[in-house]
Amino acid sequence: MSITETIFSTVTKPATALAALGLFLAPALAQAQGGSATAGSAGSAASGGTSASTVGTGGTSTGANGATGSSLATGGGGAGGKTMDRSHVNETGQGGLNGQSKAMAHDGGTFSKSQTKTKVRDGESVESRTKTMSHEPGSKPVKSTTTTGSTTGQ
Repeated sequence: MSITETIFSTVTKPATALAALGLFLAPALAQAQGGSATAGSAGSAASGGTSASTVGTGGTSTGANGATGSSLATGGGGAGGKTMDRSHVNETGQGGLNGQSKAMAHDGGTFSKSQTKTKVRDGESVESRTKTMSHEPGSKPVKSTTTTGSTTGQ
């Protein structure tokens, strides 16, 4: 056995044992520490000289002591022609959060719009959905929907 093989064998055996121990203990540690969930979505639409984009992201977690915390951020904007954008976040009353962003731009019959809705259920789950659409006169509208979500696994 060469010196390289000896060093590799000596180093990898303890490392393999530690990795196996980590795989064994990981579920127990995750349960003791609580859980977390994050999700987000974003989208853009563009047509002619207009464009609109929105984004939303959220997270929630539960600590080992059962305390929960949640966050949500959302926003958007439009460009070209006349534009409109608005965003708001509301608390649900049970510690959860709901957020929504809308953006639109239009120039005559050509327009682009985007909308993102994000929901955070405190200590449980996060969901986010973005819908976009753009249109030019004489052609079919182009639509898209993106949805993501995750749960804390508890």
